[in-house]
Amino acid sequence: MRFVYHTARSRVNFADYGSDYVWWFGAVSNTVRDERLRRLARGMALRCARKWRLAHRTLPSDADAQTIAEFVSGGDAAESLGLGDERLKDQLRLAASRFSARDYLAFDPLTEPPPSDVPDECEYDGADNPRGARLCHVCKRRLVMRTRYDVWYDALVTAHTGDHYGVTLGAHYMDVLKWLPVLRPYGVRGRGTDPEFIDAVYSVTHVVYTLNNYWTYRLDPRLLPREYAFLKASLPKAVAVRDADMLGEVMDSLRSFGLDDSDPLIREGTQFLLAHQNRDGSWGDLDDDDTYDRYHATETAVNGLCEYAGRGEGLSFPEVEPLLRRWAQE
Repeated sequence: MRFVYHTARSRVNFADYGSDYVWWFGAVSNTVRDERLRRLARGMALRCARKWRLAHRTLPSDADAQTIAEFVSGGDAAESLGLGDERLKDQLRLAASRFSARDYLAFDPLTEPPPSDVPDECEYDGADNPRGARLCHVCKRRLVMRTRYDVWYDALVTAHTGDHYGVTLGAHYMDVLKWLPVLRPYGVRGRGTDPEFIDAVYSVTHVVYTLNNYWTYRLDPRLLPREYAFLKASLPKAVAVRDADMLGEVMDSLRSFGLDDSDPLIREGTQFLLAHQNRDGSWGDLDDDDTYDRYHATETAVNGLCEYAGRGEGLSFPEVEPLLRRWAQE
């Protein structure tokens, strides 16, 4: 945790990922069982939240959809720590309505399933390109398409955050969640380095996170039997390819379904993470120059190792339970 906070103290890193830092420290402080870790995370969360608030007092008049979504994410995280700002929230509600679902989510979940024609940012110059583009408009090189899993779970998180905060970002959580059945079945063949497999894993972990409000509730595996089975099958693959980031997400998602340290899968993951922590306290590739990759792998490893405080069964949005039960029978 101190490694993550060390990265957050960088002005450049905080400018890029400030809302994410606020959210993670706050979520840990509200959910983990270890009281010492809760206090440590709480102090870090409040310092980051106050810093974020100082830099985000008002929404720029020319804010685009991405900027609005960033403000909503940070505002939601700060509010969960008792640092709300109703004036800014009113600004965000007004501004958010000016943009469409495609602007926020890269597709319109009201009218279409998750698409496979959304290009990733250009790997050569970092440029964003419109949906359907095959060549970068800047360098004219071929673009790599995002998987439909990647597009979908990014939209799921965005819609969940908007609904949780009370500022709709193009569509509601249920509008995105309803496409879960079209992403099944999940493939588990081959090695754990296939992009489609990796994005499927992160899709499922983010179904868990958004349904249990990020470790707040325990989930009934009977509501998501396919997802539960897929996560269990994915854990050994994450270990085999030494992917601490993916492993941590799989482990804490399985804990959300009720597995604990007595389970062989959790023990396997725990042994790997404890044996592969870096000397600086982080997890992941020390040679990776991407700050997000470094700190996110560390966050997920911490989450995978943590036990969570007295969670009863529940859902972030209880109204989705009948739908989940119906899907479980299909």
